[in-house]
Order: sequence, then structure tokens, then C-alpha cells
Amino acid sequence: MKTQVFSKFNVVKFYLVASIAIATTGSLTAINYFIIELEPQIINILWIILIITIFAMIIQITRAEKSLAKHQIIFRTHKERLTNEIKYRLRAEKTSSEHKTRLQIIDENFPVMLAYFNTEQLCCYHNRAYRLWFGLNAEQIDNRYMREFLNEHFYHGIKNCINHILAGEIIQNKRIQKLTNGSTCLIIEQFVPHFDPKGKVIGFYTLYTPRILRENQQFPDVETQEYTKSENILTQDGSNDKGTTKKSESKYSSSASINSATRLIQAIEQDKFHLYYQNIISTKSDSNPCAHYEILIRMVEEENNLIPPGVFLSFVEKYNLMPRLDRWVVSNIIKWLCTNKINSNIMFCINLARDTLSDLQFTDFVEKQLQESNVPPQTLCFEIEESDAKSNLEATTIFAQKIRQIGCKASLSSFNHDRASFDLLKTIKIDFLKIEGSLICNILNDPTDLVKVREINRIAHLMKIQTIAESVESLEIAEKLHEMGVDFAQGFGIAQPQSLKELE
Repeated sequence: MKTQVFSKFNVVKFYLVASIAIATTGSLTAINYFIIELEPQIINILWIILIITIFAMIIQITRAEKSLAKHQIIFRTHKERLTNEIKYRLRAEKTSSEHKTRLQIIDENFPVMLAYFNTEQLCCYHNRAYRLWFGLNAEQIDNRYMREFLNEHFYHGIKNCINHILAGEIIQNKRIQKLTNGSTCLIIEQFVPHFDPKGKVIGFYTLYTPRILRENQQFPDVETQEYTKSENILTQDGSNDKGTTKKSESKYSSSASINSATRLIQAIEQDKFHLYYQNIISTKSDSNPCAHYEILIRMVEEENNLIPPGVFLSFVEKYNLMPRLDRWVVSNIIKWLCTNKINSNIMFCINLARDTLSDLQFTDFVEKQLQESNVPPQTLCFEIEESDAKSNLEATTIFAQKIRQIGCKASLSSFNHDRASFDLLKTIKIDFLKIEGSLICNILNDPTDLVKVREINRIAHLMKIQTIAESVESLEIAEKLHEMGVDFAQGFGIAQPQSLKELE
């Protein structure tokens, strides 16, 4: 009630003061015009009232102007913000439309039958190949349980191992199915769990890769014995070529998946990994012609499309095998350098895992390998993720110091524009700094990201650190980086990853 009264008083206050001033002015004018005889004291009082009301009006007008100016600033701020939001929304809608078109092309042409189910086995996504294979339309699959539309054999193939999938295991299996046209088809099944950021399984993907077999073609042997044990070969009529259905189900429950520590160790020992490289291009035409490459690793089964790319790494980390895998990478890179007799004008960037940074013997291993092979240490650059450096600052600092004492280079990747990131540069001594890709991909459209990249590049150069831009997806971005003075650029817009065997 008091607030309402005060608000109403503020509204009428200006008019009240103005009314008093007008009334006083009118009284003094009337006295002077009609020559009315009044006491001098009354006239003086009227003049005082007039002066006070004039001052009050001046104060009110000044406050009103200040309030108006303040509201105009707020209005302009909101207007600019709204304009930017509309601009970003239109850009987002355009980008979304472009991505939707691309995804539609992929969806319609992707040869693998792909579907996604939540933990309740409700279908949330399916592609065109999936619908065509089962002879269903979208309405028969969307938001339906798999048991409602999958045929008996496909459904039981998932049902028998659903607990393993929801526990985070990747399951692979094979089946032979006779088609209605008389041909025989080999189907590679893969069930891949989907994790949320906290590591909890929130769904899973089903991938079926069909391959028509030639007439009288025998079922091909699988590379490792574990796969042979897990083969569950069914014909369309439900018979089992290797035993009864019950026996098949018992074999399926022990289906081989990559989340096996023994199997991963065997893969490392038997060289079941292949190395790839991606060019890191200098943006300066007059710079040192030293060739820079980032080393990527893939499992042989990825190349055979038996598991999705990069998925094995989470299981290597799960079983604390990353230091062992990083040693394998270093050894094979050094072997390649010895075999190809490359001069010192080349540098390979090797990504290191968080556990490797804490491995006190790793730097000794690198030093020994370099000494025995007589490979120049400056040909190796070890790349550390910013998040790993933040979570293990002491170990990262010691590692960077030791590896640089050997003569190798150190790099910090995924560098962002925040206080914690810049604080790392005060502690960890590095040679290269990789700017976060999410900033780089927006520099042509977002002035804020452009300013951030300029600032990171400026500070790095002040500290005698060379900069590398990640996720460069177009030549326009590369040209902008050249203008800004960023030293190197890397991304699919510049160079695609290729097998290390092809590098000469």
C-alpha cells in the first residue's frame, strides 16, 4: 500500500511543483497589474515560493534527463543484444538447414543399417537403409519398442546381450541370412553403447552391415580366435549351422568385444594398430620449410569397419593401457624415421594420454629410443591436452621440462581463452600452442571469437611460443589466420588424414 502511494506521489510531484510556480507567478502578476496594496512581507514570501519552485523544477528536469539518458543506454544495449541474437539465430537456422540437408544425404546413402535406442529399447532414430532392410516405413519404427517391429531372430540377437550393452560393452556378432531371392547375405552386427558426459549409458546404437556372398562361398574366418568363438550364424528359418539354438545363445553371451584387456594387449604386441598423419601447414610463405604432421592411430578393426573409429581408446584408457600404447606409437614413429632416412626438417606431433604424463619412466624410454636409433630428438613433439594439464599440473610440468631437456618439443592443445588457460603458460614451458577448434571455426562470423584468437596468438608470441590453429575447415579461415599472424593451421579444410605408409 505504501509503495503504491509513493509511486502515485512521484507521478504528481512534478505537476504539483509546476502548479505552485504558475499560481505564485499569477499572484505576483495580478498584484503588480492591479496595484493591489499588500504587506511587503507577503510579497516577499510569494517571491521566495516562486524561486524555490523554480529550483525544484530545475532539479526535477535534471533528474528526468539523467533518467532518460540512462534508459536510452539500456534501450540501445537491449536493441544491440536483440539484433545480435536475431543475427545469430538466423545464422544458426541457416547452418542447421545446411547440416540437415547434408545429414539427409548421408541418411539416404549410408550403406549400413543404423538405429539408435534408449535404455528402454525405444527407437529414437533410424536411417533409410534400416527401414528398407526390414521393409517398414518410418511410422512403424518411430518411438516404438524394438520387439514391436524387429523380426524374431534380430530381436533375440539384441535381447540376449542387452545387459552387456547397457553395462558399457561393445558387442559384435555375425550371422548368415538367406534372402527371398535365394542369395545368401553375411550380416555383421555391432551394438555400441552411448555414454553421457558422466560415463552413464543412456542408449545404444545398432549397426548391421550386410554383404552378399557369392554362390558356394564359405563363411570367412575371423581374424582373432575370440571372434570365431562368438560366431552366431543363423539362417532365416532359425536353424544354426554350428549347433542348436540354445548352444548358440550360450556362445553369444560370451561374444567378443574390444573391452577386453587381454585382447587390447595382444593388439599392441601384434601391431594391430595403424598410424595415420595429418598435415600441419605453415601460414607463412617465408617460414622454415620444416614439415609438421600430427600422428593419429586407428585399430585394424576400425579400418575393416568392425568397430566405429576411435572407440577403442576409451577401453585402452579404462584398462590403464594408454602408457603402453603411447610407447608403441613412439617406437613405431622412430622405426619409420629410421627406415625412411628422413632429415631433421620434419616433426611428428604425438598425442599423449593423461596417464602417460604421470609415468615417470616414459621420458627415459623416449630418450633411450632416440639414442639407440640416432634419430634427432627435435623430430618429435609431444602434445598435451589442456584439460589433462589442468587436472595434473605437477606431473605435466615435470614431463614438459624433462622432454624438452632431451631435445624434443612440447605442445599444449585445445587452448582456450580463460584465466586458467593463461595461468598454465606461466608454469608449463612449451614450444607450440594449439588454439581450441571451437574458437577457430567461428572467427569469420563471431567478432568475439576473433578477438579471443588474436589475444591468444599475441600472448603466445610474446612468450616465444608458436601457435597452431585447430579445426581449420575452409581456405577462407586459413587466409584469415595468415592475416592474424597465426603460425600454423590444421584441419580437414586443409588436409585429410592419410596412412603413414603413404608419406614419402
